[in-house]
Amino acid sequence: MEDNKKDEVVEEVTEETTEQPKEEPVKKKTKKAKIDVTKEPEYLALVEENAKLMDQLLRKQAEFENYKKRVAEERQRDRKYALQDFLMESIETLDILDKAVNFKTDDQVLKNFLSGFIMVNNRLKNILQNYGVVQIDCLNKPFDPTYHSALETVETEGVESNIVVEVVMTGYMYKDRVLRPSMVKVSK
Repeated sequence: MEDNKKDEVVEEVTEETTEQPKEEPVKKKTKKAKIDVTKEPEYLALVEENAKLMDQLLRKQAEFENYKKRVAEERQRDRKYALQDFLMESIETLDILDKAVNFKTDDQVLKNFLSGFIMVNNRLKNILQNYGVVQIDCLNKPFDPTYHSALETVETEGVESNIVVEVVMTGYMYKDRVLRPSMVKVSK
């Protein structure tokens, strides 16, 4: 009766070859009975579950790769702009020095004193420029809200509309970012 069952899968057959001496181990050949398990409901459920798990695995791997790329880009961006806060505060100091240096006076003693401030101011500008900080050149150019902040619109004869006619506060760029937009007056 057991011969008729589908569960019986393996039947062992032992053969001896005449070429090999009798002392050597004999190779065993196994024959498998063919059973069509692809139509079993349990098998189909396992195949479906396997497909779902493979899909989930591939999605998780893709998500992890995207996460690694995103973290690497964030680290690179953080390193690139690490000095941004420091440079922003340095620009505020530079503004104060610019005001002191541009102070108009007739007193010769004060002019000699200001010459030292002029050297410090120029040195600070060179240092900032070496680190990638540049002034935004905007006078007599079209207004661009990316780089400029309009404080006022003024009517100016002989100037087209939407042109920067006066710079109230200088703006600065750090590499490819705006550190501080230029505060300007724009013609109408």
